[in-house]
Amino acid sequence: MLPNWLGAARSVTVLTGAGISTDSGIPDFRGPQGVWTRDPNAAAMFTIDNYVADPEIRRQAWRNRREHAAWTAEPNAGHAALVELERAGRLRSIVTQNIDGLHQKAGSDPGKVIEIHGTLWQAICLSCGNRTTMAETLARVDAGEEDPPCGLCGGILKSATISFGQALEPDVLRAAVRAAQDCDLLLAVGTSLTVHPAAGLVDLARAAGARFVVINGQPTPYDPVADAVLREPISLSLPVLVDAVKDGASGR
Repeated sequence: MLPNWLGAARSVTVLTGAGISTDSGIPDFRGPQGVWTRDPNAAAMFTIDNYVADPEIRRQAWRNRREHAAWTAEPNAGHAALVELERAGRLRSIVTQNIDGLHQKAGSDPGKVIEIHGTLWQAICLSCGNRTTMAETLARVDAGEEDPPCGLCGGILKSATISFGQALEPDVLRAAVRAAQDCDLLLAVGTSLTVHPAAGLVDLARAAGARFVVINGQPTPYDPVADAVLREPISLSLPVLVDAVKDGASGR
């Protein structure tokens, strides 16, 4: 059934979350071995008010960024499958909640990847908005600056990611909304669908008449309204689905 839906879809939007990157060695947040499951206090570093108010949280955040798994992670079969879906001409957009850049590293067209929660690969000043590469900023951390200020205005730096309490970039959100409303199939892959406004894209897609499918290891609040729910591992199930579409297109 699902391969048939995917094969018939002319425009597929994929909403991805942390679960698609766990097989690349990047832990998720809410899963059984998630960052916040193992250490509930870690969530404080992801709240913008705490980050701005507490220099020690910023120092710890910079230490954590220095050791983030994204710097050495490689895309897995799930990321590669979405590249194949794009090459098959079915992919409209990937709206990703992930900040690791693995979709682009796998070969997805950067123009089709909407990073709704920003990127870890850049640092941004919260005062003047100046952006620098994360590599440049981490070099300052390595040189002894535990909480490096903006080189232009002296303001607070953080990764160019969206923390709790921060608004999404308006143009990025608009692009994500268009991707949800302009598809005939929405795949939610590896996301808990508990964080808004990203989870609300499901409502927009369904209201526009799209089918909606969940591929996730754990239950989500949107499972009851999904047309199908798959619990199989993403790096196994997603390539099988995409291969079925490719085989159907080639007449095999």
